Amino acid sequence: MIQTLLVANRGEIACRVFRTCREAGIRTVAVHSDADANALHARVADAAVRLPGATPAETYLRGDLIVKAALAAGADAVHPGYGFLSENAGFARAVLDAGLIWIGPPPDAIEAMASKTRAKALMGLAPLDEADITAADLPVLVKAAAGGGGRGMRIVRRLKELPAALESAHAEAASAFGDGEVFIEPYVEGGRHVEVQILADAHGTVWPLGTRDCSLQRRHQKVIEEAPAPGLSEGLTQELYTLAVRAARAVSYVGAGTVEFLVEGDRAHFLEMNTRLQVEHPVTEAVFGLDLVAEQIRVAEGRALDTTPPRARGHAIEARLYAEDPAHDWAPQTGTLHRLALPPGVRLDTGYGDGDTVGIHYDPMLAKAVAHAPTRAEAIRRLAGALETAVIHGPVTNRDLLVRSLRHEEFTRARMDTGFYDRHLAGLTSPAPDPYAPLAAALADAHGRSRFGGWRNVPSRPQTKRYLIAGEEHEVHYRHTRRGLAADGVRVVQADARRVVLEADGVQRRFDIARYGDQVYVNTTRLTALPRFPDPAAQLAPGSLLAPMPGTVVRVAEDLTEGASVRAGQPLIWLEAMKMQHQISAPVSGTLSALHVKPGQQVEPGTVLAVVQESPSRQASS
Repeated sequence: MIQTLLVANRGEIACRVFRTCREAGIRTVAVHSDADANALHARVADAAVRLPGATPAETYLRGDLIVKAALAAGADAVHPGYGFLSENAGFARAVLDAGLIWIGPPPDAIEAMASKTRAKALMGLAPLDEADITAADLPVLVKAAAGGGGRGMRIVRRLKELPAALESAHAEAASAFGDGEVFIEPYVEGGRHVEVQILADAHGTVWPLGTRDCSLQRRHQKVIEEAPAPGLSEGLTQELYTLAVRAARAVSYVGAGTVEFLVEGDRAHFLEMNTRLQVEHPVTEAVFGLDLVAEQIRVAEGRALDTTPPRARGHAIEARLYAEDPAHDWAPQTGTLHRLALPPGVRLDTGYGDGDTVGIHYDPMLAKAVAHAPTRAEAIRRLAGALETAVIHGPVTNRDLLVRSLRHEEFTRARMDTGFYDRHLAGLTSPAPDPYAPLAAALADAHGRSRFGGWRNVPSRPQTKRYLIAGEEHEVHYRHTRRGLAADGVRVVQADARRVVLEADGVQRRFDIARYGDQVYVNTTRLTALPRFPDPAAQLAPGSLLAPMPGTVVRVAEDLTEGASVRAGQPLIWLEAMKMQHQISAPVSGTLSALHVKPGQQVEPGTVLAVVQESPSRQASS
């Protein structure tokens, strides 16, 4: 029996595994980088071990240090979580060689399936050869052979873009997974991403635990997942089960895993087998009434599964809450997460606590929200409502996008596919702030000032405050009177620092206010208070290219020097943040009048990277 378990990962999945361990009476050990010394997973574990590393991102890839930490902490088992080392056969062998229990499939099974190229060969498929690809083969997908999460993936629609796509995918995969191998496969437009959860024991039993639909993706990384996958015929469902079980039996699989497919009509295309727990596993747990982590532990201890799995009940949907700005190329965001809370009745899995810092080194996922209900429509309504009213005080997130996606007709009718955001992103990210939010923020800020003689006997100009909401400036006016604060068009029922109640057209509306520096939260609207007088030093030269996020400059275009001519859309600088590469391109054609960065340099949001001076002829024509 396992007594002490170390999780070879961080964040949300480490906290998730620890929760099951606490319920089972198993002691827990966390590992952490220097950047994660005070992270939630390190705080909630019974013991924590620091991992030295050249960079925070590389720390968790050091399998030798993790095995050493497990032995030093007295652990007798290691759970890899997902990502990082979970699909590394060498790490699994090192754990077993150290006399520890490995909570995962046999190393040989990992080796056979962890590389997508080897997995396809096992299933009788082969990747495309770069030299043989013609225009008729397009579009194609360049894909990392190791890892997942959309990293190291590029869609290529023009042959001339293929070399650059291979190069950037290789660099991103090497950074994210320590393995830069990439391959090419056909890209199926308009397909659905469907997967089958499997659970297998060491006695020959394999459970296909239903289907999941993971079609709503950005940058090939899942955003909303659900179980079961809606709208599949019984015949197709059984075919997916058969293929998933076949893949598991082909490598003598043991433990939890996922077999992924691209579904086009009634045709299923095998994508890969993930030899680990998936981020979206909670929807399967909700539908089948299982704790998959507990099942992993039982299987690792040698216990046998029942001959048949439990029955599925109802429908579950999961939404991934990311610290990112979907309206600006999904740019990851950083800063302090002051408060994160969802209404009761919705499961929240997170690796952050109130007051924690969202840094630049790791994936921008803050949390997963999961709703389960008897029907799909009820699950959608429950999850959308919970997200809409969630308290999220901190960096910009994709919360509004999630709510609108869940309520979009294409999703509610289960007509979505992997191109959903390509078609609908602009409409889903159009700002729709509460029109009363700026006034409520201003009245809360002004609370108490009238008590010290703010009002006057003679008419005076109203007070003015300006706020920024989703990049748009909003100006509001209010007055101090003998009876308190007042504003045109509404009756101020209550106004204090934390709550404002306004009445308009006979309807009272309540606004809860929270403020952290110049950031103000009015219910679910995030505002930035603007200074009364703008700082002249903050003015930027026209054509300035600003860093959209904190990160590291990993590449500058070859032969790019000050004075060089550039064309609109030309890639100039590549930033890496949260394990993804982000391309900064010239906004106009002209001359590079300034270049302020070089590879390896760390930058903060708003840092001026370069300045492109528009050509005079273009200025005149415009």
